[in-house]
Amino acid sequence: MSSSLVEYQSENHIATITLNDPKSLNAFSTPLKKSVLTALEQADADNDVRVIVLQGAGGNFSSGGDIKEMLSEGIDKEVMSNKLKGMVEGAGEVSLKLRHIHKPIIAKLEGAVAGAGMNLALTCDFRITADNAKFVQAFVHIGLVPDAGGVYLLNQLVGPAKTTELVMLGDKISAQDMAELNLVSQVVAPAELDDAVAKLASRLSALPAQALSSMKHMLNTHAYAGLNEALDMEVQQQAMLAKTDDFIEGVSAFIEKRKPVYTGR
Repeated sequence: MSSSLVEYQSENHIATITLNDPKSLNAFSTPLKKSVLTALEQADADNDVRVIVLQGAGGNFSSGGDIKEMLSEGIDKEVMSNKLKGMVEGAGEVSLKLRHIHKPIIAKLEGAVAGAGMNLALTCDFRITADNAKFVQAFVHIGLVPDAGGVYLLNQLVGPAKTTELVMLGDKISAQDMAELNLVSQVVAPAELDDAVAKLASRLSALPAQALSSMKHMLNTHAYAGLNEALDMEVQQQAMLAKTDDFIEGVSAFIEKRKPVYTGR
């Protein structure tokens, strides 16, 4: 399977799925999400595939949600609410697919790892990052809540105190910061990223696939049992927030490249 937005390759029991929209820094548009789901389904169904690598083209993993798509039908609040609802549901579908595939999934991270891009990386089983990667929960800057399971996943991985800091302040954090939080498995120089991911993928592909599958099933049961409920809550909250003046101001300021002025309405 290959499309203009997602490239799929399989070799030596390893499927590599590449987000291929470098002009948008691989923003998670609806067409890209659909292509990613198709690629993940192919890797899941292929018994020869034992490990999946998820990566981005052009030196970036993903800039997150596609702001242009959010604004594609204007800024009427009801229209925006329906648009955001569909986009958040799509991101949630990808998160669930990443967990429900009982094969190890490695996120190969570099450059921009923002918003939904960061949260989908957190949904994967392993994360290896180049030291040039910048991570951010950017949602607060346009008056929204994290999607793709962001609050739930961070709470599971680093606890509520650090989650509160990351999502409410929305500061950029470095690859080294991510390592100190145990949110990535390894930090390497950009020139070493391909080799580091290949070594881990090769090591996993040589291990007993049935045992790894059972382990992921157990982890889903014990550590991720609330993900579905969290994703449903994201859809409700995002649809509500899309009707606020602060959201309209946030996205307008983003497009106009100015500092937003929020009113709390």
